[in-house]
Amino acid sequence: MSKTLQLPKTLQEAVSFFSDPQKTFDYAVSLRWPTGKVTCPRCESTEHSFISTRRIWFCKGCKKQFTVKVGTIFEDSALGMDKWMIAVWLIVNCKNGISSYEVARALGITQKSAWFMMHRVRLAMHSKEFVQLGGSGKEVEVDETFIGGAARFMHADKRKLKITDRGVKGKAAIMGMLERGGEIRAAVVPTRRKHDLQAQIRAHVKAQSAIYSDALLSYQGLNRDFAHKTIDHAESYVNGQVHTNGLENFWSLLKRGLKGTYVNVEPFTCSGILTNRCSGTTIAPRRTISLVTVTAFIKL
Repeated sequence: MSKTLQLPKTLQEAVSFFSDPQKTFDYAVSLRWPTGKVTCPRCESTEHSFISTRRIWFCKGCKKQFTVKVGTIFEDSALGMDKWMIAVWLIVNCKNGISSYEVARALGITQKSAWFMMHRVRLAMHSKEFVQLGGSGKEVEVDETFIGGAARFMHADKRKLKITDRGVKGKAAIMGMLERGGEIRAAVVPTRRKHDLQAQIRAHVKAQSAIYSDALLSYQGLNRDFAHKTIDHAESYVNGQVHTNGLENFWSLLKRGLKGTYVNVEPFTCSGILTNRCSGTTIAPRRTISLVTVTAFIKL
């Protein structure tokens, strides 16, 4: 891809940009091999010949052909890169999420193909490099929520079967950590007990960070390694810099997407949806297809 190539900034521009097979190919090559040195994904040889009419390489090391898709989330897919790039754009930029049916209608493919694409894109959005949040002088909000049917919307007979206890009974418990001015992480936790919540915090947040949480007793003891302050929501929601409103906003966006877009979510799919939502919710006001530069070519 040439250095003067202007990348699209809107969906309309993206559709126009990726409708050109050569531009799409050049862009994909620049993402796959940022240094410009094409290497074989099988034997890592740099000795190869390029067949321009088919846009494939022939490796002189292993004597096999390879394309820009081999070894990426796009491998073994008959769909063209133009559809893949637009799908990534839609998944990343839709703030309330996007269903596989909507992706299928937008791209003119089957719902099964769209479902397959979405799961691969979500896989690519998992960060491979683990960097803890926070640090000295940084502020991190922590909070938890539940995903599951609301009792007030259930029929009385169904409510008796589903709602048998308080807490995570019959629901999925989600814990979130938001670095102010940084990124957000969320994960499914088995319970809201101290060992589950604090294990997540110590794994994802650097020591000496300022941590703000609600008055849940499970957070007691964090002040040994962190500057921990709490806000009791029975009394107030904000006390100076001490609040969890950033995460409350994230929970609102997450549940709005679940209710309006996904409608019915099984517990085993929560992890992928959380990854999608966390990647699409940052301090940056707008995310574009440039996200693919760090996520789309992660090996399966």
